[in-house]
Amino acid sequence: MKILVCIKQVPDMDARFVPNSRGTWFDEAGLAFRMNDYDEFAVEEAIRLKEQLGGNAEVTVLSVGPDRIVEMLRKALAMGCDHAVHVRDIDAAERDPWQISSMISGYASGESFDLIFTGMQSTDRGSAQVGVLVAERMGMACVTTIVGFSFDAGRVTVERELEGGARAVVACGLPALLTCQLGLNTPRYPTLPNIMKSKKKQILVLTPEDVGLEAALVSVSGFAQHERSSGGMVLEGSISELADRVVAELQEKTAVLRRGGAR
Repeated sequence: MKILVCIKQVPDMDARFVPNSRGTWFDEAGLAFRMNDYDEFAVEEAIRLKEQLGGNAEVTVLSVGPDRIVEMLRKALAMGCDHAVHVRDIDAAERDPWQISSMISGYASGESFDLIFTGMQSTDRGSAQVGVLVAERMGMACVTTIVGFSFDAGRVTVERELEGGARAVVACGLPALLTCQLGLNTPRYPTLPNIMKSKKKQILVLTPEDVGLEAALVSVSGFAQHERSSGGMVLEGSISELADRVVAELQEKTAVLRRGGAR
């Protein structure tokens, strides 16, 4: 069985974000990057399936991005992936999901993968579109937001999370693409021997043109930080005094809104 895992490197969400000079995305200077959380679940599940199948499976990990993503690909190799593919694209952060999916499917279409794992979404953009677009382009069955997985006799059975906490069980044949959600598994930590071995593994480097990059469907015209809301008001005094102050403040704010023509 040939398994592909698609991963993305994202910035640490605790960092301070500022727009870049072009105003099209954030400035990456000083940011720390790591593997997308949902993609770690995808890598772990692919490796578990490989271990279940013994020597009858191999796992390839693929990512689109600049040179800094090599470190993340090495981590995936250290976790247990067999091969790594780096689509070297310095503009990956500003590509839309259609373009990213065009590059992934451009590579995967010539490799005859039986199963593709992706994260449900990325923590920086959160579009949740790349996985399903890859499946559509390749004519594969697609099941999203999986929190349970099993494979037997050429068929996958997954449990997927629905809105409101409900869950559904879905079975499908191969080839198929699955997007992975929190709760699917607990990703392993790479061991030191495997980290050292991963440094010796070759990473296939391709250009966007090699894998059929398509033109963008949308473009970013501007990017800005969310405006911080004003601070709250602290009131002190007795209960009766506080009640009177609250009523007065609400009346004043309501009057201002009415004068301003708010709807």
